[in-house]
Amino acid sequence: MDETRHDPSKRTESTTDAGIGRRRVLRASAGTAAAALGIAAVSGQAAAHFPTDLEIEVKPGCEDEEAPINPGSEGVIPVAVLQTAEFDPTTKDVRYRFGAPDAVADGGGARPDHDGFVVDVTGDGRDDLLLFFPTAETGFDGDDSSARLEWERSEDGEHGLAGTAPIRIVGRCGR
Repeated sequence: MDETRHDPSKRTESTTDAGIGRRRVLRASAGTAAAALGIAAVSGQAAAHFPTDLEIEVKPGCEDEEAPINPGSEGVIPVAVLQTAEFDPTTKDVRYRFGAPDAVADGGGARPDHDGFVVDVTGDGRDDLLLFFPTAETGFDGDDSSARLEWERSEDGEHGLAGTAPIRIVGRCGR
């Protein structure tokens, strides 16, 4: 058995250099394999690249960090789908579901009243999509602290991107 591999006091410059050389080769090999598979290598570690979630604002312009929602309201809830480098909501079919995370995950939630309005909600110079969802169809039950919006890629409901935003339930939940 080679004692220099296990006892640091017996290592020479050449054995240390050999160990460093092996690590460099292994790290370079991992980077090459990651590049070949279309995976980004970050700091010597491979990381899968997936699209980001939708960026949304519930009740855009509201001063509260958590948008107040009254589940007993017969009105609508405005939701802005913000344009990002990965997703431009103004160029996609309007196929959204919005509401309580559990309801939306189960295929429910509200559909928008119309195809929405193109407006720069954030003032960043990019067009966003402003949609209005009937409150009564959102599935909020009084225990929710976030809202979920899902965009469906196809007419048959194939799930696309999704986003969440903080909310605060106000008013009475019963009708």
